[in-house]
Amino acid sequence: MPRIALLSTSDTDLLSARASGADFVWANPARPTHQDLGAALEGADIVVARILGGPQDLCSGFRRIAATGTRMVVLGGEQAPNAALMELSTVPAGVVAEAHRYLAQGGPDNLRNLHAFLSDTLLLTGEGFEPPAELPTWGVLDRPEVPAREDGAPRPRVGVLFYRAQQAAGNTAYAHALCDAIDEAGGVGVPIHAASLRDAPDDLIAHLGTLDALVATVLAAGGTKPATASAGEDDEAWDVRALAELDIPILQGLCLTWSRAEWEESDDGMSPLDVATQVAVPEFDGRLITVAFSFKETDADGLPHYVADPERCARVARIAVNHARLRHTPPEQRKVAVVLSAYPTKHSRIGNAVGLDTPVSTVRLLRAMRDAGYDLGPNGGADGIPGLGDLAPVEGEAADTTAGNALIHALIAAGGQDPEWLTQEQVSEAQVRIPASTYAAWFAALPADLREAMTEHWGEAPGELFVDRSRDPEGEIVCAAIQSGNVVLLVQPPRGFGENPIAIYHDPDLPLTHHYLATYRWIEEEFGAHAIVHVGKHGNLEWLPGKNLAMSASCGPDAALGSLPLIYPFLVNDPGEGTQAKRRAHATIVDHLVPPMARAESYGDIARLEQLLDEYGNVSAMDPAKAPALQGEIWTLLRAAKMDQDLGLTENPDDYAFDELVGQIDYHLCAIKDVQIRDGLHVLSEAPTSDGLVNLVLAILRAGQVFGGRSDGIPGLRTALGHVEHESSSAETDRFEATARALVTRCADSDWDAAAVDRIVVDVLGAANPGVSASLTFACREVVPRLRETTREIPMVLHALDGGYVPAGPSGSPLRGLVNVLPTGRNFYSVDPKAIPSRLAYQTGAAMAESLLARYREETGELPQSVGLSVWGTSAMRTSGDDIGEVLALLGVMPIWDEQSRRVVGLEPLSLEELGRPRIDVTVRISGFFRDAFPHVIALLDDAVALVAGLDEPDELNFVRAHARADEAVHGDERRSRTRIFGSKPGSYGAGILQVVESGNWRDDADLAEVYTQWGGFAYGRGLDGIPAREDMERNYRRIQVAAKNIDNRESDILDSDDYFQYHGGMVATVRALTGAEPKAFVGDSTSPDAVRTRTLQEETNRIFRARVVNPRWITAMQRHGYKGAFELAATVDYLFGFDATAGVIPDWMYEKLAQEYVLDETNQAFMRHANPWALRGIVEKLAEAAERGLWEHPDPALMAAMQQVYLEVEGELEE
Repeated sequence: MPRIALLSTSDTDLLSARASGADFVWANPARPTHQDLGAALEGADIVVARILGGPQDLCSGFRRIAATGTRMVVLGGEQAPNAALMELSTVPAGVVAEAHRYLAQGGPDNLRNLHAFLSDTLLLTGEGFEPPAELPTWGVLDRPEVPAREDGAPRPRVGVLFYRAQQAAGNTAYAHALCDAIDEAGGVGVPIHAASLRDAPDDLIAHLGTLDALVATVLAAGGTKPATASAGEDDEAWDVRALAELDIPILQGLCLTWSRAEWEESDDGMSPLDVATQVAVPEFDGRLITVAFSFKETDADGLPHYVADPERCARVARIAVNHARLRHTPPEQRKVAVVLSAYPTKHSRIGNAVGLDTPVSTVRLLRAMRDAGYDLGPNGGADGIPGLGDLAPVEGEAADTTAGNALIHALIAAGGQDPEWLTQEQVSEAQVRIPASTYAAWFAALPADLREAMTEHWGEAPGELFVDRSRDPEGEIVCAAIQSGNVVLLVQPPRGFGENPIAIYHDPDLPLTHHYLATYRWIEEEFGAHAIVHVGKHGNLEWLPGKNLAMSASCGPDAALGSLPLIYPFLVNDPGEGTQAKRRAHATIVDHLVPPMARAESYGDIARLEQLLDEYGNVSAMDPAKAPALQGEIWTLLRAAKMDQDLGLTENPDDYAFDELVGQIDYHLCAIKDVQIRDGLHVLSEAPTSDGLVNLVLAILRAGQVFGGRSDGIPGLRTALGHVEHESSSAETDRFEATARALVTRCADSDWDAAAVDRIVVDVLGAANPGVSASLTFACREVVPRLRETTREIPMVLHALDGGYVPAGPSGSPLRGLVNVLPTGRNFYSVDPKAIPSRLAYQTGAAMAESLLARYREETGELPQSVGLSVWGTSAMRTSGDDIGEVLALLGVMPIWDEQSRRVVGLEPLSLEELGRPRIDVTVRISGFFRDAFPHVIALLDDAVALVAGLDEPDELNFVRAHARADEAVHGDERRSRTRIFGSKPGSYGAGILQVVESGNWRDDADLAEVYTQWGGFAYGRGLDGIPAREDMERNYRRIQVAAKNIDNRESDILDSDDYFQYHGGMVATVRALTGAEPKAFVGDSTSPDAVRTRTLQEETNRIFRARVVNPRWITAMQRHGYKGAFELAATVDYLFGFDATAGVIPDWMYEKLAQEYVLDETNQAFMRHANPWALRGIVEKLAEAAERGLWEHPDPALMAAMQQVYLEVEGELEE
């Protein structure tokens, strides 16, 4: 019998080949061991290769075999034929097509006949064969009938969908095991095998319609090219309409290609291939990501089969059954926990949701739940939940803001978790109390390794944190909560670093506290919640230590959350952190709109300076004799406003040609007033209207639109009018803005009638303008209708609580020209990780690289040899990889893309001639989420460094090679010499700087650098996977001449988040501590990808401080939002302090301005004392700490005394 070699990435093909009895040799080319079969393959008469992927995924062995003249049949691994692979076959096309049919149908009989068919057709053996047998497209495995539940409750039906090929190969035990667990969890497990979910037949869809939930183990159903369905692409081409219409939760059960032992030992939890195929791409279908329940184990023949893990099966089963039972539990019986995050753990910072008015959103959510029939306690919750009943009106404050304030103040009164304010009375009277004996039983159920770690760090259960012994000497753990009817509101438990500050220096993977575990276990075990709603981005649950994905029972998120459905309203422009919640906490995201946006405009000294510049321009032309007097006024006002410091001017005006100075001032003023700032906070389901809608549409239309996969069709509105970003003067920019506003306002007046656009354009401009018409028509047809659908955000949260399907959609920044991330109210997905960077992102990144180098050359006269860049997973998702493009461009390397899939399939170095400069060395500090989400990209960057280090080029033209050779000469290790990617310890997240700054437990740069390197000194790349590498990190950091961080969206800025000062400021402080020298600190701006620019960190801080932080427009907008608005003011001060502590970019005048505008301004002080006095007190404390540490070098004693008086008054009021 002829010998046929079968190489397939589908193990079911190999199992069927063995079961067929035909003379096959087999191997899986995705496994390293397949190379051992080289001799057998070369002795085969025919080689059949079936590969999941494209031609680029064929290993070098295929080319060697093809060169021998052996007959080869090359096929794709999916049901649909892959023409690109089939063309590589060396036998007739008809034979190849028929071979595909045999394998696509699968099973031992078809494999036996495939062998006979190929032998007969190609080798003329005359054996005889049967045509491919059509196996049923789908079917249901027999199961014993499940008895009715003793309590009479219905058993929800949960489908387990797996591949028909597994059934044909007899590999079904893992599906039955999951169904057994579903039965045990109170449901009915229904094992269904199918060829595919793509183009699923109507009868299969009809059968799935009988289910209450579906656990899928198969590939995504919507398509094969996820890169074409992301933000800015044609997302509607990803077709899951048939599944969406089932309106049931669809969960992804993970069947790993690793063995259980490999998974257990891995910090990653999944291979990069599994991450892409079983997590990232299924998210495009709207699937909810669970955990790994099945693993590939190898038998004596080297063939794998799936083996289920009983404990993980139980987790998947309970998650699925809990989602399904929502459909059988009427709202009045459903119990729901609503959780508000608080980070840092302060009374001033409850409801820590970026861009969201959390208190008002929570009040409106609770009202909607009440209207839907949920039991919120007596009197519709009004008696038990402050904010839901009638409240006395507060002058100048919206009624809902008053309600939101009342809700948060009540949570604080119930205990909060701020150790500075927690009283024994609050602890003794806490509503939610967990006896030590109850907690002991929950704790005992944890795996031993987690119990040991928690005990080591927090003592024997129940520990001391938030433990009250006033009623029970054994102790009771108390929670900050309000319970009323079937709803409980809780403040999320603190992570623990504030309670154990010493751990900041040595334990980035600090385990969760007893209090943390007890709180979440109480929600499920004692309160009996059917689901949890986390309100807003983001909490700390999804960042607890553990595997990156595919959680084990020892991982923090799994141990705490258990099996409860988690519904998570989340900001649409933050795909990274939302994706983390999806993957590590099986969250159902319901995305929400960005906050209202508006132009900063002029105010105060800026407006006065503008007026003087206008007068000076007129006088210079009409009456030059008056010019010197105006020059003096301009210089005086410039100095008074401290704007001379912004521009780096000396004290002598005679040092400058005044007309040139006027140009500098004009440009700076334009850069300030043209910034897009938040004009308030978003409230869930509140669609923008009137002026707010006009402002947001104007903000969205600034960018050229990337829509339906095209980036060249719809120009930015101001661009179409003739505005040139970064080049038009301040007066010109104002005119373009005014014209754009007039056009958009007229469209609003026409109720956004696209048919009226051309007439409006002619009316306003006096002539037709096709680009302007295209932009406005797009607003009428796409932007505004999508914004109006914002109203569905809360209804979609309720729909998820009903056990319904939340439709999927892309995520990203709508102000970056990505309008298809709207409407909100969807379970957003991110990107295809194998398609990073995209072509557009590489182009943007290359422009960023050249901008950075030009700025450095402008300041120093030379190019840097080494750049440090902080790279975040969220940014990579939002931009499809701008930062990655920049790293590759600095190295002088270009990706190679597959034209069909748009995935990156290789790298090629640009020649030095084409590059026109030396190759720059780049050290990358990645975030923990980047590590989790982009293992492919880490390998790509590592390959790029290896490629460049290996080029035979002069040291002065290849700094990577020069540095690698120097390091290898020191330690003799070639691998270490080219390590350039560093990140968080496996299983941990963050940079540690926030924790140490908040604790006050630091003295100088050395302390900050110690934390930064302790948290980030782990090397990543091929074969590294987070090994300790502090020495290599420090060696690379000593070379850094530029510490860079990029901003990519207008909805947030560097003073909006602690992450900026943690990563960017932390890098600056660490380089300074290691070298004694200050590196250049640059901020790359790709908010307009076609007009990138680089600013110094000082320039960017000045710009944002003036445009937003002390802008009356922003402060007034925050005052409209009560408690949360005051929260935002306090958070901004904290972030400014953090940047000064790390990078030294806050001059004295900024501290003075903060004191005057935030603390001593009568209106703002009265607002904060009413809405959030803890925030006002915190601001004074932070400013005082800045003075004590010498960051605020020369504070005015009178100013400090006035602040101290406010502090004492507020403290007295709070103590009362």
